Amino acid sequence: MTFKEHILEGIPALLPALKPYDYSINHAPKRKDILSLEEKKLALRNALRYFDKKHHAELIKEFKTELTTYGRIYMYRYRPDYKMFARPIEEYPAKSKHAAAIMLMIQNNLDYAVAQHPHELITYGGNGAVFQNWAQYRLVMKYLAEMNDEQTLVVYSGHPLGLFPSHKEAPRVVVTNGMMIPNYSKQDDWEKFNALGVTQYGQMTAGSYMYIGPQGIVHGTTITVLNAFRKIKKSPKGHLFVTSGLGGMSGAQPKAGNIAGCITVCAEVNPKITKIRHEQGWIDEVITELDVLVNRVAKAKIDKETVSIAYLGNIVDVWEKFNKAHIHIDLGSDQTSLHNPYAGGYYPVGISFEEANDLMSKSPELFKQKIQETLRRHVNAINKHTEKGTYFFDYGNAFLLEASRAGANIMDKNGIDFKYPSYVQDIMGPMCFDYGFGPFRWVCTSGKPKDLEKTDAIACQVLERIKKNSPLEIQQQMADNIQWIKGAQENKLVVGSQSRILYADAEGRMKIAQTFNDAIQKGDIGFVVLGRDHHDVSGTDSPYRETSNIYDGSKFTADMAIQNVIGDSFRGATWVSIHNGGGVGWGEVINGGFGMVLDGTIDAERRLKSMLFWDVNNGIARRSWARNGGAVFAINRAMKSEPNLKVTLPNIVDESLLNLL
Repeated sequence: MTFKEHILEGIPALLPALKPYDYSINHAPKRKDILSLEEKKLALRNALRYFDKKHHAELIKEFKTELTTYGRIYMYRYRPDYKMFARPIEEYPAKSKHAAAIMLMIQNNLDYAVAQHPHELITYGGNGAVFQNWAQYRLVMKYLAEMNDEQTLVVYSGHPLGLFPSHKEAPRVVVTNGMMIPNYSKQDDWEKFNALGVTQYGQMTAGSYMYIGPQGIVHGTTITVLNAFRKIKKSPKGHLFVTSGLGGMSGAQPKAGNIAGCITVCAEVNPKITKIRHEQGWIDEVITELDVLVNRVAKAKIDKETVSIAYLGNIVDVWEKFNKAHIHIDLGSDQTSLHNPYAGGYYPVGISFEEANDLMSKSPELFKQKIQETLRRHVNAINKHTEKGTYFFDYGNAFLLEASRAGANIMDKNGIDFKYPSYVQDIMGPMCFDYGFGPFRWVCTSGKPKDLEKTDAIACQVLERIKKNSPLEIQQQMADNIQWIKGAQENKLVVGSQSRILYADAEGRMKIAQTFNDAIQKGDIGFVVLGRDHHDVSGTDSPYRETSNIYDGSKFTADMAIQNVIGDSFRGATWVSIHNGGGVGWGEVINGGFGMVLDGTIDAERRLKSMLFWDVNNGIARRSWARNGGAVFAINRAMKSEPNLKVTLPNIVDESLLNLL
């Protein structure tokens, strides 16, 4: 069968041959055995409903084995035989070009070079899934191939509910992930209901088909590192940034450190992912011995090198060793998947990676105990460094939250606040999000590097024109992004699809997108998919990350993310998604995303202007109402540019009146 025939087949009428378990692939850890006997029967009933009854007797044994062995039913037998990657858009069987673009994005999320656990359909973060199982993947791809521009595909946590009549202006796909009743959003609830096959953790851009590999976070990480060094009034040159994690998101850190120009030490316990990142050129060197690491860092400091070093081992050992060896750390953070601390997101110190994975499934309570002991040691080591002048910040991975739950010495003297700030709270929020700058991204559906090169040039030209008339308040943001896009080709950031990311405000996004659309209309480039990380100005309500610098008491509300995705859906998005969970964990955040296909038409021009303006200014308006100074400035500027925008502005209370109470 051809690739197109495989897609149109959906779930095969005949049982595919069993596939051997591929040990060379990075696999998800075994999940907790949390279901009762009756619940396991329900999980099997749920899985078998995808298949003809004549196959049930054979599949039930197989799915029972998967559930017992891995804690989930992935339906490995149904994993396609064709290679998984983002093909040029013309290669997809589709009645709608917009649907074909979505198929391309789904396959990019599952590309072996992009996905963390591709056989388990997990893109990043340990549990950030595109689908729960391979039957869902096959059905979604078939529906997308069959749909027309008068239909919308509805996807419930990976499950395609079906194609419904809609209209040309409606989104082609609407995705929800993990949208639980609030009282059922504890960590064990995810374990249970995911094992039952009724919900999934979509992370941010995994379950919304908008992940573009580590590049998606490299730019934001570069800006964070640059601004963190500015905050402590040091040049990155010859100074040390220590962190951990080399997974789907965290793997961007060493590359970002190189672009910023500092010395980066990033610890990782998983040898496979360390090898992959080294082969991809995202890290310069791999070191396995602490004494060797100390000597190497000392030399790099003397020589003022720009170098990224992966330490294959536990980050706690690094912090403790550097303290004893008197290695000064200038910046410190952590990007392990602590939103998922007890299921492979963070590993205990003192035992091997393999032993830890075994303990995780066989003795989950003991594993949890060791994780919490490790977190306490981790924090104690960090505290010793910060007493010597290290600037430590939480990188939005729930480090502070989980450390506090473990009883670590992480609370401020008032017993309410954390000792250390979130990077959004201290850096990205006031410097970028409040002004409307966030991670705008695009994908060239032709698959041609030449198209990406042309779009880079277009984006650079647009930003340089805008910068000439930009107010002083955003000149630094503009300059950082122009520098970034000029070096994008040189830094070889593409993994998977021909894609790019840069931080832009509403004006930048709209003008870049409009110029892309003009180039498509002229035939200079192929169709372009627009998107963003949910980690943005408007897309996410997350009190310990995206909205951590909102101080009016509303950071625990989720109105912004819900309004964002509703507004995007009727303003022209090609697909929209809304998720429970994300970078800081299940039950801790609500986040929404979109995808928009530019096809060179007048319709696309109208939609991009309407949707991108709303997508950014919804968040600026919310932030301005919280009395954030940068956001008040930005929303006033937006109202001057658009007469139909009328935003409620806050009146500022004289603090002396409050002090009289």
